[in-house]
Amino acid sequence: MGEHAANGTVAAADEATDREPEHELESRVQDLLHKCKALQDLASAHSLRVRVEAQALSQQALSLDSQIKRLRKELVSSLQSDEGNHELAEKVEVDLCRARSMIYEGDVAALLPHKSNGVFLRLLLGPVNVRAERNDVRLKVKEEYNTYRDTTALLFLAFPSLLLLFRNNLWNGCFPALPVQVYEVWLLFFYTSLALRENILRINGSDIRPWWVYHHYFAMLTSIVALTWRVQGEPNCIQKQHGLRLFLGWAALQGVAMLLQNRYQRQRLYTRIALGKAGRMDVVWGETAGVKGQLWMLYPLLFTLQGFEFFLGLLLLRNSIKEYVSEWQRLVCGLLLLLMAVGNFSNTIATVAAKERIKTKVKEKGKQMLQSISSTNHANKKQS
Repeated sequence: MGEHAANGTVAAADEATDREPEHELESRVQDLLHKCKALQDLASAHSLRVRVEAQALSQQALSLDSQIKRLRKELVSSLQSDEGNHELAEKVEVDLCRARSMIYEGDVAALLPHKSNGVFLRLLLGPVNVRAERNDVRLKVKEEYNTYRDTTALLFLAFPSLLLLFRNNLWNGCFPALPVQVYEVWLLFFYTSLALRENILRINGSDIRPWWVYHHYFAMLTSIVALTWRVQGEPNCIQKQHGLRLFLGWAALQGVAMLLQNRYQRQRLYTRIALGKAGRMDVVWGETAGVKGQLWMLYPLLFTLQGFEFFLGLLLLRNSIKEYVSEWQRLVCGLLLLLMAVGNFSNTIATVAAKERIKTKVKEKGKQMLQSISSTNHANKKQS
């Protein structure tokens, strides 16, 4: 009996000893749970305070934005009436540009209402907010877009050039269907990715012309239609693939134009940003722009591309009407090429006209400054 009692006492002591770590672990878990709840309450209070402060700052930003727009309108009307001091107006314009840059280019831009995603982004991404809150993230998106354009410009030139080279040296003058369809799939991916990136850039404050995005929509549709178009082989493949050869030549020429634009216009854009004449989120507009020093190189190439594109559209339309049995793809591709050519040409002309107006305005300011200096010197001579 004594031994059994002793053994029971030892077992109870061991069981109590085993329970002590369990109670200690439970106490530590409860302590951790209380700390997590306290942190959650602090985070909720912080989020609420941030939302309230952000709403107040947003109201201030909207008020300042409306004041900038109102003052800019008053400045324009003052210059048009020829009653204001042009030197003072120029200084005021510079100050307004600086104020606008502080609102739209810094962290304040995240507080302003942004554009909606649009149908294209909603179809691809759904109702996702693609607006970057931090300025450095927005600039990183822009730099990634520029890098993507540089890389794809090389591919845009190399892909059709290789197809034309292999046609003459490897494929005996006839394009096989598979390489052409691979190229058309790449074109669809290229234009879709550009349109996606440019929609995101516009939401984040980039000054991209709407036509440039619409042009990519039309190019995407052209690529989809071309994918359903059977590549004609033997017999008479040289005659049947005449339009395809012209299109590949046009695409290679467009690759050269893209390389020139990426090189020269990027440098000019950085200069305009440094002078405060462009925003830090602005990007090169693509086929519809040109800058000083490129008049004899880039503009002729752009007009040649647009004329070539217009000719291809007319050729496809003529063949679709002339031939008794015609594929619907030929008619649709012809109409889309004509639409893109006319749109590109009109936007290029609008860009040239805008630059001429800027040059005229700069010349008028220069003449006014010279007249002011000469009148000041003349008055000083009279006083002496």
